[in-house]
Amino acid sequence: MTDHTSLSPDGDGALDFCLRLARAQALMVRRFDSALGNLHGLSFSDYQLLYQLQRAPGARLRRIDLAERLALTASGVTRSLMPLEKIGLVARQADTRDARVGYAVLTAAGQELLH
Repeated sequence: MTDHTSLSPDGDGALDFCLRLARAQALMVRRFDSALGNLHGLSFSDYQLLYQLQRAPGARLRRIDLAERLALTASGVTRSLMPLEKIGLVARQADTRDARVGYAVLTAAGQELLH
């Protein structure tokens, strides 16, 4: 029989550590959301998306690769990109060789905002 006492939220085990880590991450995201929102109208998730595009070769990524880097689903990336496309920070780009492949591209306005 396995001893589960070390995994209780009241103990010093792995579960307690994970819960504390998740809380710390949530507090940091809230703080970044507030600061970025007040300065630039972006969320921390928006910033992470733009940052990943900036770091990519040619400032563009396939949507599926962007989803993997952000730990999102493909539909989650699409939902995240839509408002950024509307305000001109990101653009869509089709692959000339494969119509099924779509890229997200950081625009000049998106580059400027990141700097």
